[in-house]
Amino acid sequence: MFTNSTPISLSPALKSHLETQCNFATDLSRKLFDTTQQLSELNLRLAQDLLQEWHSASQQLLCARDMGEFLSLAAAQLQPGSDKLRQYQQQLGNLVANAHVEMNRTAENHLPEASRTAVALADEVARKAAEETEKAAQRQREIIEKMHATGYRDGASHSRDTSRQTDQAH
Repeated sequence: MFTNSTPISLSPALKSHLETQCNFATDLSRKLFDTTQQLSELNLRLAQDLLQEWHSASQQLLCARDMGEFLSLAAAQLQPGSDKLRQYQQQLGNLVANAHVEMNRTAENHLPEASRTAVALADEVARKAAEETEKAAQRQREIIEKMHATGYRDGASHSRDTSRQTDQAH
């Protein structure tokens, strides 16, 4: 896309910091992806189990001979379904807790390096800013000296011209 453009040169500190941040984001993304995959599998298992139970329950209910048998079969089917939902909630809680632990562990692994590279980058920026400030101050001093030297020359010739004019008027 930018084949004719000049390559951007990054300072080593900035490059190191960006790589560290990228590695951190990559590891967090992997953890999130793994957790999402586990959550999908958990939801799929629940849906399959509930569909099998409901299919089995509907078959039994269709075979009921009278209303009493139908109601007792229907009441008996409520318990396994609620047990499945309770088990799902427990597994979901465990999944979220494990994901939280893994994300914290990932952050703990990356934060020291991220902090180190951030400090190195800040030091480099401060050093370069001080150098550029000194260069700018030096340029300003040189400009002021040139203006001052030019002003004295113009002022000296101006005072000579004024004294000549005064002498000629007398």
